[in-house]
Amino acid sequence: MNDVEIQVIFQSKGQPEQQHIQRWVDAALADIEQDTEIVVRIVDEQESAELNEQYRHKTGPTNILSFPVEVPEGIELNLLGDLVICAPVLEKEAREQGKLLADHWAHIIVHGVLHLLGYDHIDDSDAELMENKEIAILNQLQVNNPYIEASFK
Repeated sequence: MNDVEIQVIFQSKGQPEQQHIQRWVDAALADIEQDTEIVVRIVDEQESAELNEQYRHKTGPTNILSFPVEVPEGIELNLLGDLVICAPVLEKEAREQGKLLADHWAHIIVHGVLHLLGYDHIDDSDAELMENKEIAILNQLQVNNPYIEASFK
């Protein structure tokens, strides 16, 4: 079972309901057999920018930050980590990229969960592996490949 705690610090019109977020997390974790816990925190641009500066040393808000939990040896803990999502940035990106907002939310949630599982996109081969995994998961959710141009611009 995947337990998702959602903390809504910033509310926007296009924000998905909890069951949608749960569904996207479940899809990303379909290959994981253990029970997991994830915190999804939905924030404004200010909190996103502060966290981005503090933890990544980058200026400005970003669409998602992933904070995997590093559990010390011998400690039993199902918490995979936290996802911090900046709703205004997601909405802006979806508009600029001509994507359905719900599809962009699904992609970002799946992307963040994969980061919690250890996937990254630092080098080209890792990026290709992660993108292919995202595309496959999103396809199961009937969400278009986020790495191709949107068709309704």
